[in-house]
This record gives sequence, structure tokens and C-alpha cells, in this order.
Amino acid sequence: QVQLVESGGGLVQPGGSLSLSCAASGSIFSISDMGWYRQAPGKERELVAAVTRGGGTNYADSVKGRFTISRDYAKNTVGLQMNSLKPEDTAVYYCKVKYQLRLGSSLRDYWGQGTQVTVSS
Repeated sequence: QVQLVESGGGLVQPGGSLSLSCAASGSIFSISDMGWYRQAPGKERELVAAVTRGGGTNYADSVKGRFTISRDYAKNTVGLQMNSLKPEDTAVYYCKVKYQLRLGSSLRDYWGQGTQVTVSS
């Protein structure tokens, strides 16, 4: 199975920066996509940024130019550098990986526990 360990997050003033990190481990065959999602109170969970196995990236329009996703393929980690944070970025941020348990098995999603990011003065 997969284990995800998230770190980072916290409280920051508007305009500030935070970084998140997520490390994946476990007895799995391979990891495909890795990404970050967020869920604000009363809202649905939404994609923030994702990176494919090939290195392609996808960002929500609301974070383009402010957030940067990065991936370390050797360590199976994914990071999210968040700059110019706004109060509307306040949410619980979740790491998600798409993985293959064994050669030939179907891809599955696994979610982290989530980490709170609060942007407030």
C-alpha cells in the first residue's frame, strides 16, 4: 500500500509564502501523477496543481503565476511553493498520488490526510 506524509502549511499573512511537501512510500510498482488539491469550508475539493510522470504540469487558473509544483522522481516527493498568498487560498491542502500497485494492475488514487493553510492578517 501507499503511505503519504505531508508537511508544511500553517498561518501566513497575505502576500506571504509557504511551501508544502508530500513524500510517498510503500510497496508499490510505480507512481504516475502527483498533485495537490484543496478544499475550503463549504466548497468542493479542487485541483491546485499536478505533475505527470512525464513532467507535464497543470495548474488551476487561480494559482497560475503564484504557485509552483515540483517533483523529485528519485525520492517520490512532490512539493508546492506558494507565493503571493491571498486570503482566498485558505483551505486544507491534500496531496494525491495516482499509483500502480503491481505491474499490469489498474491505476489507483491515494489521498494524504491534508494540511491546513490559512492566509490572514
